Amino acid sequence: MATVNLNSQNFQETIENNDLVFVDFWATWCRPCKAFGPIYQKASEANSDIVFGKVDIDQCQDLAAAADIQAVPTLMIAKQGQIIFKQAGALRASDLDDVISQARAVNLEEAAEETAK
Repeated sequence: MATVNLNSQNFQETIENNDLVFVDFWATWCRPCKAFGPIYQKASEANSDIVFGKVDIDQCQDLAAAADIQAVPTLMIAKQGQIIFKQAGALRASDLDDVISQARAVNLEEAAEETAK
């Protein structure tokens, strides 16, 4: 699946209506973003069960502010509507693959039970 451009109109719906959503907050002027872009695109093509979204922070300043983005690129992951991961910095392909595996493995019910204890 190709990456999806996210904006104020479709961001919340995308997060809430998909099981697993990766969001790349990026900027056209950011060199690390440009390096990470092809890695992110390739991962989106290899993992069709995951929504891979992109947010241009210059075009969507409101979203960047709401997500408290302090640096780009920043990768954010939502699972079943809940943010489970947010990290600034470009990832290597192998690191992104690891993050994808970990995100798939997260069990929100078990996490909620652990938090309740």
